[in-house]
Amino acid sequence: MCLAVPMEITKIDGDVADVEVAGVKRQVRLDLMSEPAVVGDYVIVHAGFALTRLNRDEAIETLKLFQQGFGLDITLPE
Repeated sequence: MCLAVPMEITKIDGDVADVEVAGVKRQVRLDLMSEPAVVGDYVIVHAGFALTRLNRDEAIETLKLFQQGFGLDITLPE
C-alpha cells in the first residue's frame, strides 16, 4: 500500500523544496511536478517527491481524514 501526504512548501532551492505538515519537516524533489510550485503551495508528497499541487482546502480536508482514519493527534493548519 502506498500513501501520499499533503505537505506545505516552506522553502524552494532549485529542484528541492522544504515541506512541512503537523511539525514534520522533509526535503522533497520537485522534478516530477508538471507545473511550477511556489512557497505556500500544498503538494502531494510520496517517496521523497512532490507529485502535484493540491488546493489548500483539499489538503486540509485530506489531513482531517488522515487524522480520523488513523487516529492521529495532529494540529491542522488554520
